[in-house]
Amino acid sequence: MKRAVILAGGLGTRLKPYTVALPKPLMPIGEYPILEVIIRQLHKAGFGHITLAVNHQADLFKAFFGNGEKWGLTIDYSLEHMALSTMGPLKLIPDLPEHFLVMNGDILSDVEYGSFLDSHIAADSLFTISAAKREQRVDYGVLHASPDMQLVGFEEKPCFPFLVSMGVYAVSRRVLEVIPENKAFGFDHLVLGYLRDDKPVQIVPHDGYWLDIGRPEDYQRAVEEWPELSKQLALS
Repeated sequence: MKRAVILAGGLGTRLKPYTVALPKPLMPIGEYPILEVIIRQLHKAGFGHITLAVNHQADLFKAFFGNGEKWGLTIDYSLEHMALSTMGPLKLIPDLPEHFLVMNGDILSDVEYGSFLDSHIAADSLFTISAAKREQRVDYGVLHASPDMQLVGFEEKPCFPFLVSMGVYAVSRRVLEVIPENKAFGFDHLVLGYLRDDKPVQIVPHDGYWLDIGRPEDYQRAVEEWPELSKQLALS
């Protein structure tokens, strides 16, 4: 049975004023809260056990999702008593399997979560990051100069491609060895430590849809694009 941990303990400060009454993962997208969209996707992808890592307004999550019976899976809760960032909450969950999925509770994507975890397991990877392709366009003509300030090249409004973390990770239990107890420990701490120690971290680029619903304009875009995405996801 596939296992997932959904990080839902943030304060949602970037999405105010929407999040004054509701935590960000419970904001509605069409007929569902964002987090229910994720749970329905995970169920469809073969996940049978989901742990919600909660803190802020934890009782609201428990009241809405209960034990997961409504969606045909098991939902339980890990309660933070202090802010532990993105990776720190994993240290509070005693029964994690050898490999599992970890993801933010406020993203909208068409990632095939089951296949993503399966590939990670098949490779027995330590830590795998789902990455979205983005690009930054420079609105100026860019000059390339030599050390003595002679022009050696020119680009008119160049575009630079890059990859960003989507907030979706496939994780080995071995990761828990480097996570401290009762201390905030984020994705940045984890990957910078692995880079320093020359540990292998896999990246899987995703060419499909991804939206991090962190700001009011992102949330409004999600609402507008949901009717088309919902057809693709076919969660009803």
